[in-house]
Amino acid sequence: MFDIKITGTGSYLPKKVLTNFDLEKMVDTSDEWITTRTGIKERHIASEDEATSDLASKAAEEAFEMAGVSARDIDAVMVATITPDTLFPATACWVQKKLGVKPVVPAFDISAACSGYLYGLILSAGMIKTGVASKILLCASETLSKITNWDDRSTCVLFGDGAGCAVIEKSDCDSGLLSYVWGADGKLGKLLIQEAGGSRMPATKETVDKKLHTVSMQGNEVYKHAVTKMKKAAIESLKKANLTGEDVDVYVPHQANIRIIEATIKRAGIPMDKTVVTIDKTGNMSAATIPVGIDWAVRDGRLNRGDILLSTAFGGGFTWGAAVLRW
Repeated sequence: MFDIKITGTGSYLPKKVLTNFDLEKMVDTSDEWITTRTGIKERHIASEDEATSDLASKAAEEAFEMAGVSARDIDAVMVATITPDTLFPATACWVQKKLGVKPVVPAFDISAACSGYLYGLILSAGMIKTGVASKILLCASETLSKITNWDDRSTCVLFGDGAGCAVIEKSDCDSGLLSYVWGADGKLGKLLIQEAGGSRMPATKETVDKKLHTVSMQGNEVYKHAVTKMKKAAIESLKKANLTGEDVDVYVPHQANIRIIEATIKRAGIPMDKTVVTIDKTGNMSAATIPVGIDWAVRDGRLNRGDILLSTAFGGGFTWGAAVLRW
């Protein structure tokens, strides 16, 4: 067991809400079509002057308050995101600046799409276990609305903006990371991609005109792989922890599609009443979905000390991960 504990959680959603009925006026779609196929009813959209670091910083302040720490106590900052403020410096550096975290601690981003928070959690456990850090701020923050093609009805209905954060420390009780699974398969990368903006395809007038700086997704193929990988990761992580679905007190999956969630819990043997579902209110927030769901579960009293928490994710890369924690 990796002896860590999450002492504080926080989340932030932008004030603007975009409903399915609003989208009906923008593209050829309907509330019934979106709800039936995805489970999404509404999503939050960042304002023009809100960047990914702004959302992360607001969520981090909530996490600090719950943990009873200040920014000066933090000795490492990680931000999981695919919508950074800037390609460099890292968004974590901007968060460090905004919060007043000491300018001598490491700050870096994690680019693992929807699996980013779980990648960060696993990295945090390793850093604390080896003494590299003692109090880590892990944020997952996305402004996906800024890379969404609002003319593409197959993708624009899916995404929302938001941030979730956690303060992670060494455990002095029986809490800890019981097991984890993580992986990636770059051969499938083109199924879910933002094609332009990197060194492979630098920005030009043509890439902008063709909207190659927005999310491109082959939905059916992504769905097929997501269901398979999330089910497998959930079962494998529980097995590594010598647990079954019946032992799970709270399940917080990545919120991409309600049908993926339903397929995963059926295979893993986890009842729906133990599953945190936020997708109807938030849409797919990529890396931010899991920490937002965890924060809501903590504040609603669903997740308490000693509970077994399972989280699973699948995202562009393709990346995937699962983690079992004793809270």
